[in-house]
Amino acid sequence: MKNDISELENRKLYILISKTHTVPARIIKFWTKEPYAHASIALDLELREMYSFARKGIYNPFNCGFIIEDIDTGIFGRDVETSCVVLELTVTDKQYRHVLQELAAFKANADLYRYNFWGLYGVIRNKAIERKYNYFCSQFVASVLERSGIHILDKQPGLVRPDDFRKSSNVKVIYKGLLRRYREYLWTHDLAQAFGGHVTKQAM
Repeated sequence: MKNDISELENRKLYILISKTHTVPARIIKFWTKEPYAHASIALDLELREMYSFARKGIYNPFNCGFIIEDIDTGIFGRDVETSCVVLELTVTDKQYRHVLQELAAFKANADLYRYNFWGLYGVIRNKAIERKYNYFCSQFVASVLERSGIHILDKQPGLVRPDDFRKSSNVKVIYKGLLRRYREYLWTHDLAQAFGGHVTKQAM
């Protein structure tokens, strides 16, 4: 029985909530009155495999959709003052594999997806506006989790705000501060060694 239990809870997912200094982020922060405006889901502690819905390039805030993010490039790389919270979520192996399947489907059909601008308006009005192939960032993260059998919020995905993840009792805060200092934090607090020793000083 002990082996069965340990095999059920042996995977980690990571949720990054962040606030850049872009105009859209400032507008979202103004509307929601909350400290963070963006959410991403990551498969690894170092946040090297991270996904969300946001602008596809640096300069056009309206060309948005499903993206693969990197904290060293794009908007994150440009905005060195991006503040963030990194959350850790323990899931079963089965749930983790479902997340991989969900993300694979998004990657395979990336051109179909668009940003759910109307959905943001629905959040403000507390009325979920959910459209096929359309997501905003926190709706995307919540949908991937929900469809993978990971129930950590008592809201429809179309009503989820980035800060809702931080308020969940199912997550653990492992970092809060500037995003550009996150990997340095992993090294200096020996978290890299604890999670397999993959972080190197050169990688930071």
